[in-house]
Amino acid sequence: MPTVAFFDTKSYDREHFARVEGVDWRFHEFRLGTETAAVARGATAVCVFVNDRLDRPCLATLAETGVKHVALRCAGFNNVDLGAARELGLAVTRVPAYSPHAVAEHTIALLLTLNRRIHRAYNRVREHNFSLGGLVGFDLHARTVGVVGTGKIGRIVAQILRGFGARVVAHDPFPDADWARAHGIEYRPLGDLLAESDIVTLHLPLTPESHHLLDERTIARLKPGAYIVNTSRGGLIDTTALIAGLKSGHLGGVALDVYEEEEGIFFEDLSGTVLQDDELSRLLTFPNVLVTAHQAFLTHEALAEIARVTVANLNLCARNEPPLLGTAL
Repeated sequence: MPTVAFFDTKSYDREHFARVEGVDWRFHEFRLGTETAAVARGATAVCVFVNDRLDRPCLATLAETGVKHVALRCAGFNNVDLGAARELGLAVTRVPAYSPHAVAEHTIALLLTLNRRIHRAYNRVREHNFSLGGLVGFDLHARTVGVVGTGKIGRIVAQILRGFGARVVAHDPFPDADWARAHGIEYRPLGDLLAESDIVTLHLPLTPESHHLLDERTIARLKPGAYIVNTSRGGLIDTTALIAGLKSGHLGGVALDVYEEEEGIFFEDLSGTVLQDDELSRLLTFPNVLVTAHQAFLTHEALAEIARVTVANLNLCARNEPPLLGTAL
């Protein structure tokens, strides 16, 4: 039976993981990092999430305490020094596809809410303000939407948008011409996509190549009044450049489920404190900015699949067997 130190535990994590038998869970509400890695002593594996920081010093401490396996209960792995993990003999697994529908549907929910000002209308009506001034949106039908990244999530988003009657253009380093042809979608160079799109939605991993994909230069190439939606990784967007685009009026609106400096903020209740992140505070002042706190994955189906794949890999690695296909890093 694997003994697992489970970090950054939330109530929904306990609900889905604690019910699984055959694993000795040790739940911790704090995050894993260099300062907390020693807590894993006695565990054979650690289970971590997107804001745990597994740099070389942290991984070295884990290896010294006897940990053999790092199980990411998420798809992204930019918070793990994979080279150091290999040198230290630590297996690293992830959940590459838990529910692409969950993230895709949240993307559309953000877009619709931002465009039709539903969040603002909701607050007005609760105060018995039934006026409609400032709530004008636009039809998605016949608009051009640029989908950057056509993996599982990006494809579902594109297909949903086609259902609205939108024109969808896409960009991906590895285009799938057959899929695009079947759904009436055009692949375009990134520069062309930015220039043509009324809405740009990001669906790609954070890598050195994709870091700040949208920066001062690329944001300037967007159509005036364009919307940006990001439910992938915060580091895909240069926040300073984003704020500048909003202040100048070049951007029509922004919907974010991720933020590049979200560690220590997202997933926490800070309602009784002063937010110390000046750029996030500034973003939250714009009436045409909508932010959710990294909840796109948060459906019962996705959480159940995350638990299933993570536990399967924990048990396989504990028996020195290969992890599930496609989950090892």
